[in-house]
Amino acid sequence: LVMKLRGVTHSERRVSVRQNVSINNILYINLKKPLFQNKGFFLLRACLKLIKLEIQDLYNIFIQSKGITTDTRKVSKGQLFFALKGERFNANYFAIQALEKGARWAIVDEVIEPHNQLIQVEDVLKTLQNLANYHRRQFDIPVLALTGSNGKTTTKELLNQVLSLKFKVHFTKGNLNNHIGVPLTLLEMPLDTELAIIEMGANHQKEIKFLCEIAEPNYGLVTNIGKAHLEGFGGEEGVKKGKGELYQFLAKNQGFAFANQEEQKVLEIAEICEHKSIYNSESIKIKNAGANPFLKILVENKETITTQMVGQYNYPNVLTALAVGQFFNIDVLDAVNAIADYIPNNNRSQIVIKETNTIVLDAYNANPTSMKAAITNFKQMKGDYKIVILGDMLELGNDSQKEHSEIVDLVNQYQFDEVFWVGNQFSLLKNIKAYKTVDDFTINWIAYKDCLFLIKGSRGIKLETLLSKES
Repeated sequence: LVMKLRGVTHSERRVSVRQNVSINNILYINLKKPLFQNKGFFLLRACLKLIKLEIQDLYNIFIQSKGITTDTRKVSKGQLFFALKGERFNANYFAIQALEKGARWAIVDEVIEPHNQLIQVEDVLKTLQNLANYHRRQFDIPVLALTGSNGKTTTKELLNQVLSLKFKVHFTKGNLNNHIGVPLTLLEMPLDTELAIIEMGANHQKEIKFLCEIAEPNYGLVTNIGKAHLEGFGGEEGVKKGKGELYQFLAKNQGFAFANQEEQKVLEIAEICEHKSIYNSESIKIKNAGANPFLKILVENKETITTQMVGQYNYPNVLTALAVGQFFNIDVLDAVNAIADYIPNNNRSQIVIKETNTIVLDAYNANPTSMKAAITNFKQMKGDYKIVILGDMLELGNDSQKEHSEIVDLVNQYQFDEVFWVGNQFSLLKNIKAYKTVDDFTINWIAYKDCLFLIKGSRGIKLETLLSKES
């Protein structure tokens, strides 16, 4: 028996929270429990019904749950399991397994096996995104979105360090910055959150616009615009246009923008915003005091504080975090000290000791802009014997060979003691010898004594695995 509720007004269409029955206007729920009709509640006594309901009803289920999961390996009792689909997987097939592990409900768009705790919807991903947006709208707080070609994850971490001095902050964990990660980040936001920091990543135009429609930020910043994801964006102008979608959203919704005066392309796309803060080192009263290897910050020409971040290329990230902190009335010296406590991880500009050798490990991501910055900074570091291990920069499209050739030219100019190239793109160049994959390459760490290494490449090259290899 199928029943759809037709001609019911928005105010009339309400479902008892106690019965855990809820859905939005594109969602459907499979029931084997009766609903009680009393002052707007509905009584359905058939064994199995299909009912059309509202997003706020699904939200009622969500707030009574123990949160969201999309991975059956990480299911906790009382969670809602969202069965996402991709090119190589279909989690609808694991919905029953999630329920057996303790999930309260499983949200599916294909019923592989009937169960009375399945909520069937037209599209699980869209439902997740809609629910995240509904949750975000329960908050009247600063929601700060950030994007950029380089430094956005580090800047996000530094913003959390600074803003947590004053606010209860919720921020993006790890790299949950895409069309799935942003909704999951929002849905993890506790009800007592005072400020949210939402990182947004993109590899094509209109993606930032879409993420803004989900997260609805009222503050935002773009760290910089560089040569990242050129293939998907269609070139540097495409990158600029794509990142500018954040400022366009803020301008349309009377939001507030931050822009680094030293980033000309960022200034250009921020012009559209009526409400904004343009900052530089002078306005924050700090100076770059150098890095060897750790970045130092001179505060108000009085006190020099050493961070735990490698490289002067991290200075703009620090500057941005301090500028936002200053806007929210956080003392600059307190903010710099908070930044000094931050220790990078996840293969981002980490200092790693291997045998007697020191390694600058920056294998999380790479593009021409960040690669050149890392190489230049490594040249300036003190070391008796320097070795560079560089991996391909991915998603560069038609510019790939040109950009990889320029990196080779830069490295040759600096004349490091040893250089190793890894990846198919470097292998295509005729003037160097390169290993096609990291599996073809091994370092005998014991054979090197007191050397300084730089390991840099796109995440897909997996250069970090060199540290665990035995020669």
